[in-house]
Amino acid sequence: MRIPFGTITLTRTAKDLVMDCLDRGRVSGGTLVRRFEEKAASLIGVKETVAVSSGTDADTLALAVLHDFGAKRGDEVILPALSYVSTGHAVIHAGFTPVFVDIDPETLNIDVSRIEKAVTPKTRAIFAVHLMGKPADMDAIRDIGDRHGLAVIEDAAEAWGASYKGKNAGALGDMGAFSLYVAHIITTGDGGLVATDNEEYAEVLRSLRGHGRACACKTCVSTVSGGKCAKRFADPAVGDRRFHFQRIGYSSRMNDMEAALGLGTSELYDEIIAVRHRNLSACIQGFERFGEFFRTFREEAHERIGPHAFPFVIESGAPFTRDALLIHLTENGIDPRTLFTSIPTQCGGFEFLGHSLGDFPHSEHVGSNGLHIGVHQDITLDDVAYFIDVVDDFIRRY
Repeated sequence: MRIPFGTITLTRTAKDLVMDCLDRGRVSGGTLVRRFEEKAASLIGVKETVAVSSGTDADTLALAVLHDFGAKRGDEVILPALSYVSTGHAVIHAGFTPVFVDIDPETLNIDVSRIEKAVTPKTRAIFAVHLMGKPADMDAIRDIGDRHGLAVIEDAAEAWGASYKGKNAGALGDMGAFSLYVAHIITTGDGGLVATDNEEYAEVLRSLRGHGRACACKTCVSTVSGGKCAKRFADPAVGDRRFHFQRIGYSSRMNDMEAALGLGTSELYDEIIAVRHRNLSACIQGFERFGEFFRTFREEAHERIGPHAFPFVIESGAPFTRDALLIHLTENGIDPRTLFTSIPTQCGGFEFLGHSLGDFPHSEHVGSNGLHIGVHQDITLDDVAYFIDVVDDFIRRY
């Protein structure tokens, strides 16, 4: 493949830290996880981040926090119909009912004009997705949330490097959930984290990732240094805090070897963002000539798109199919991916909700006609020009 979809940058720091973990026999969550959390918080611009084992877990735990603040199982969470399926999974795993809203085809994000119609007495949160790193309309979303007393949680899985009106994605709502999967800008191989300025939320998150137990300190002396914890047996009514479980929790911890990879990647954060944003901008500009056949997003003056990938959607009436284009790109050394589908109507696991094809037409169109390619730091501007030429050659056949 000349243009693979993803890459991973493994720095000398990451390799040295991994080897140090192995040499010391300290491979579970400890000092490096806490260092990585502090580094991630500084990059996002929040007080706290809590590292977990996947982006899906980050989504799930961010939602599950709401049970400590009055939410009940079966309550509703509003989210866009178009997203990676894990967004919908997280709502269900956290014990809520997903209420889907169609997207705005110009942004690929939730259509804010439809949100308020979906609010009911059981609604507890709006789950805003910054799809492909394009920030959702957070002013409008926060306004609806404030007026109805709803939490606003960001699925910022693909939004590293994104900003909205001068503030980073993930710091725009009550909590922001990030993915650290291998194809993402900061990676720990797998992994995720939740960002928040609310220290109460962070404490609950630390409990949730460890089966809901009472231990929720930012730094656990037992796991970091093997030292004695003054809190562990301080309350006779509780007994051993490490085995006192306050809430329904999850097994979602990050380990130090994963955190080592994240610390290494974060050293090059600004450089990686710059290269990827350059590539994304070149793709957007290059596709302007194909406006008759494709729709893609654009970067507005008030925002900066997080350069996760370049999405493009075949317009209705185009004289070719997505499958034909997929084959052409692959045969020419470009590794594309189909864009995500309408979760409630194109993902079989959600059939139990009773939706039918046609309920979310914009999301369904993207699900049947959308593609995206990587814009990662190992791609050059010559590669982008090659991609544009390959698409141009394909269109000229029709």
